[in-house]
Amino acid sequence: MSIQNEHDLLALQRIGRIVAEAREAMLQAVRAGITTKELDRIGGDILAKYGARSAPQVTYDFPGQTCISVNHVVAHGIPDGTVLKEGDIVNVDVSAELEGYFADTGASVVVGQGEPVKQALCKCAEESLYKALDSARAGSKLSQIGRIVHNEAKAKGFTVVKNLTGHGIGKSLHEEPTDILNYYDKWDKRLLTDGLVLAVETFISTGAEYVQDGKDGWALVTPDRSYTAQYEHTVVITRGKPIILTA
Repeated sequence: MSIQNEHDLLALQRIGRIVAEAREAMLQAVRAGITTKELDRIGGDILAKYGARSAPQVTYDFPGQTCISVNHVVAHGIPDGTVLKEGDIVNVDVSAELEGYFADTGASVVVGQGEPVKQALCKCAEESLYKALDSARAGSKLSQIGRIVHNEAKAKGFTVVKNLTGHGIGKSLHEEPTDILNYYDKWDKRLLTDGLVLAVETFISTGAEYVQDGKDGWALVTPDRSYTAQYEHTVVITRGKPIILTA
């Protein structure tokens, strides 16, 4: 969607703050010994406190209030009895709806210290997102987001996942523009417009460039069991730097 009035912006800012609060509470609770189901309950309780509804449940009847992916599970991991261990990479992805408006956010962390490459992977996913957002202004090409993310990953010795992308968002979880890539597509001539609402997400990998369906029908996994980190913000495009709704 594109923001049409002040009500749109205020409503998006409100749901953006809620999913960001849930994300941060879940990340702060990440530790060895906790289960992904317990983390999901923390996020779900915050959504419920504000009357927000889990977007994956509303949209897809997902069997969890949030998506929590561990190690070679890249996205759409179902919260369950999985016990986190020292060194695991954990991705928390929180999206929700309130009064007809949606916001989506995510972040990846390492449990405890972990191997330096895992810490570097998460840092690269985060930094590449912010660098890409710095260039996302009304009138610029949407494809520049992917160019910056890919170049940042390559410079740090990592790859990008090519078949997972960001997306438009606002009045539903997924809207136009679709396929906000993490690499440069010279054929993509779409321009960013003032007021456009996007969920920009980076997927940075230690190996795999493509993910495949997992056995449970929901999870997406790397076929070589390489690690992947994701960072995501919902933003509003402006003529200057974007407004980050989920900061």
